[in-house]
Amino acid sequence: MSKHLKTPRRRVTTLAAALVVLGLVAAAMVASTASGGRTDKVTLRVGLFGDFGYHDLYTKYEATHPNIDIKEDIESYPDHHSNLAKHLAVGSGADDIESVEVGFIAQFKSQPNLFVNLNKMGAKSLSKQWLDWKWRQSIAPNGAQIGLGTDVGSLAICYRRDLFKKAGLPTNRAAVSALWPTWQKFVAVGKRFQQHAPKGVSFIDSGSNVFNAIIGQLNPAYYDSHGKVIVGSNPKVKSAWSATMQAVQAHESAGLAAFSNDWNTGYKKGTFATVTCPAWMMGYIQGQAPKSKGKWDIASVPGGGGNWGGSFLTVPKQGSHTKEAYDLAKFLTSPASEAYIFKQTGNLPSQPALYKSKAITSFKNPFFNNAPVGKIFTDSAKKLKPQTTGPHQGDIQTAVSNAIQRVEQHKQSPDKSWKQFLKDVKAVA
Repeated sequence: MSKHLKTPRRRVTTLAAALVVLGLVAAAMVASTASGGRTDKVTLRVGLFGDFGYHDLYTKYEATHPNIDIKEDIESYPDHHSNLAKHLAVGSGADDIESVEVGFIAQFKSQPNLFVNLNKMGAKSLSKQWLDWKWRQSIAPNGAQIGLGTDVGSLAICYRRDLFKKAGLPTNRAAVSALWPTWQKFVAVGKRFQQHAPKGVSFIDSGSNVFNAIIGQLNPAYYDSHGKVIVGSNPKVKSAWSATMQAVQAHESAGLAAFSNDWNTGYKKGTFATVTCPAWMMGYIQGQAPKSKGKWDIASVPGGGGNWGGSFLTVPKQGSHTKEAYDLAKFLTSPASEAYIFKQTGNLPSQPALYKSKAITSFKNPFFNNAPVGKIFTDSAKKLKPQTTGPHQGDIQTAVSNAIQRVEQHKQSPDKSWKQFLKDVKAVA
């Protein structure tokens, strides 16, 4: 989940308010009882790069842990990970719990001494809860487990039924899925769409989002199994670039940078008809364009399967309440919590037992024309194959997004921008 930018909520629980009325003595008694003799109030800060949908879960946790007060810090995707790296480097400033997106987990697990080894907190006994490859993604080279998995970003395509109809394309999700068994077919459908598209409407939101989805289906992609960067020598990466450039040069892209204000406005105004749609994107769309309910639907992704995104909750060692932080992270990533989050935001659990749960598989989302999102995304998740990543995965993704933007903004030709991208990769990796 790169994802869901909203203003963090600050709350004072009703229990805390009641304690003020009852007086300091009663407050001390309650806090002491709840924490096994502890009388201090513990504030836990949770650092996220978007709204993970935790607000109701915080309230529930605080109600059963009166000595815990939870605060949320939300930053943009790049700022969050950049600031986390800085806070870890100087030994202060990190939150008690820090989210890490899969594109950056390899970078941070290469510094296991800066994070609590969650296995020593008891996490190892819970390992079977997660997809095996998800659990292994956050294991450091020294064997330490630095993170608990939140979601996985199994892929689909979200599309605007109303805009497809205006462009003379099918609107039924099965018929739409049949239009694009491959990415080449997807680009071809885009050309058809643009021929009859409403004025000012593009087929795709962003070339970089298409590229990231194609990359999410590859293994290897940016790194080989030995940890070597193979961006320039992997023909499948260049093929993903070529397919993306075909769409951009056919004027199918709105050229919007993901998670920018212009992108958010595009959702509200309906200026693009499709977006490559990991499960977590559903919550983002609903948050940005609530009035478009019923206009969206969800089709299969070209190529089937694939993963884009997914995150982990980590506990930096510099925190003053690492035990309490682990307990909260364990609660937020429990099967019950991840099932609840899926229904609220669409973030698909990384725990395979839930893929067999009727509550998940039968779930339909009314915002997306009652699409059977539980089945769509769990079916996609079952096809997921783990991708080898490396410490600069996130940096490479940022560099290629910038490269695609240069072409979309007519600053460079596809060939020159590709060459510049390879230079940028060498500079960071």
